[in-house]
Amino acid sequence: MTTDRRSFTPEFKRDAAKLVVEQGYTIGEACKAMGVGETAMRRWVEQLKSEHQGITPSSKALTAEQQRIQELEKRIKRLELEKEIPKKGYSSLDVGRIQKHALTGQLSEQYPTELVCALFDVPRSTFYDRRSKPVDEEQQALSQRIVSIFKESRGSAGSRTIVSILHAEDTTVSRFKVMRLMEDAGLQSKQPGSHSYKVATVERVDIPNTLARNFKPERPNQVWTGDITYIWAGRWVYLAVVLDLYKRRVVGYAMSDKADAALTIAALSMAWQQRGKPKDLMFHSDQGCQYTALSFRQTLWRYQIQQSMSRRGNCWDNAPTERLFRSLKTEWVPKTGYENLAEAKSDISRYLLGYYNHRRPHSFNAGLPPVIAEQPKLVSGNT
Repeated sequence: MTTDRRSFTPEFKRDAAKLVVEQGYTIGEACKAMGVGETAMRRWVEQLKSEHQGITPSSKALTAEQQRIQELEKRIKRLELEKEIPKKGYSSLDVGRIQKHALTGQLSEQYPTELVCALFDVPRSTFYDRRSKPVDEEQQALSQRIVSIFKESRGSAGSRTIVSILHAEDTTVSRFKVMRLMEDAGLQSKQPGSHSYKVATVERVDIPNTLARNFKPERPNQVWTGDITYIWAGRWVYLAVVLDLYKRRVVGYAMSDKADAALTIAALSMAWQQRGKPKDLMFHSDQGCQYTALSFRQTLWRYQIQQSMSRRGNCWDNAPTERLFRSLKTEWVPKTGYENLAEAKSDISRYLLGYYNHRRPHSFNAGLPPVIAEQPKLVSGNT
């Protein structure tokens, strides 16, 4: 027959030990008075004497002073743990619901559950409830893929973009579900704000606007557009691009610290070579001096490319290229720019020829990236 082990509060232990330490009882007398065993009484007496000497016990303290010290040590340890967890790369302010529960599960193996739940604002009842439920591996994999796509886009991909990419990967999922999983993961896409353009009143007519906003050519290499923008890379540097309007594919680009005709010629030459020196081609741009320069116009003549120009100050005449630059700057270029021209070239090339051409769904192509949308109309070059 077994008997239940008795438990005693710190107050009971202190009062029992005081009979010996302060009132002169023998161990036996104190044991009889309190109804406890001699081994326990001797242990309590030794602990009380140690605490009176200023020694903090490893077990629960008996005296009020040592209890206060233990409480302070507990608080200090908690503060140290609270500081240690963010240093490991976790931040409760930066994660969504699914990530919070995943992190609390991982951290609870290293830190007290009560502390981890408090730091991430997760009720302990919810924590234990989720741990008892089976893991939906399929949904977990989908959530991880959504996070991966979002990171690949540098935070620019919204639910429509992610759904398009998933559909291209033969993963059928509704936009509503993607939106919910994005919310759970704390993902919010960078959407460009309102945008306005300045319109000038003076117009140049010596080079006609042959394109006339006909932005839907019937084949590749029928109409290219070009434009220049500026990027911060320790100083202002300039990017010129050439866009094939057929499926909005970037076919040429160049970067320089000078916004001159050499820059636009370099972008045009890259496109012409990469696309197999096409014939029956029109090139459209604004009326910037880089495109009206004699050297640029001679290059067009040598390549047998017809030139078309927007009306002065009306960037809607070159809207697709403007939109490309807007996407580049809102989706990809760091807010603080780049450290130098070489870094800018490398990173912007990854966007234009990699992510934008091959991965990013384009609304003009019914959600297909330019390269995929262009495949039925095979052309030369591998840009």
